[in-house]
Amino acid sequence: MADDDVRVERDGRTMRVTLNRPDKHNPLSRPVLDRLREIFESTRADDVACAVLTGEGDRYFAAGGDVRDLAGVRTAEETRAMATQARATLDAIRAYPVPVVARLNGDAIGGGAELALACDLRVMREGAHIGFIHGRLAITSAWGGGVDLPMLVGPARALRMTSRCELVPAATALAWGLADAVAPADRLEETLQEFIAPMLRQSTAALRGGKALALAARRGAPVDQRLAIELDAFVVTWTHDDHWAAVDRLLSRQRSG
Repeated sequence: MADDDVRVERDGRTMRVTLNRPDKHNPLSRPVLDRLREIFESTRADDVACAVLTGEGDRYFAAGGDVRDLAGVRTAEETRAMATQARATLDAIRAYPVPVVARLNGDAIGGGAELALACDLRVMREGAHIGFIHGRLAITSAWGGGVDLPMLVGPARALRMTSRCELVPAATALAWGLADAVAPADRLEETLQEFIAPMLRQSTAALRGGKALALAARRGAPVDQRLAIELDAFVVTWTHDDHWAAVDRLLSRQRSG
């Protein structure tokens, strides 16, 4: 059922991935997580400028792990394997070579909040929430979200969110850096398109270079490694046909002006 539960579409230079079980609040079962990992590891066309990850419906982006699917995970060994599998999926999203934008059509809670934070950027609907509410089930985060959260909001706010199981509303998420744009429900898609429009005007090589640097910083790579990544990206983009075409356009405008 995972192929039906996750929809993949191409919209020009955008890869769009949709969690498609709105009747169950878009839960993250192990088959769904495996399908997401497959998509983000295998769908890396050279002309893709960005990926958009969203949920079907208007209530939930993703409501976290599928409790029915995970109810049989009991032993420490099984738990470690399950968490490692899920984190590998989110790592595939983190490592996707161009920006990944979460379109938060509804609440992102528990593992769904970790999924949203695995993305590079977030466009959020008014009325939606982000909540690390794992504590309601007497557990902690396990898929890398507990590392992502304090990097975005700082350790004190991260602890506040996890220890109080807070559902952070869109306006607060924007102020804290959990969201990058907020839109009324009837303008969410329009706002998303406005948000990604500048990305779609950039060359894929330039976008990949910027993403590589952001990912290196996210992983805590040492400065010398990040400088090497920056230099490599510059060489690739400078010598690329897209760069020289842009130079020719600039010089042409200067001559005509």
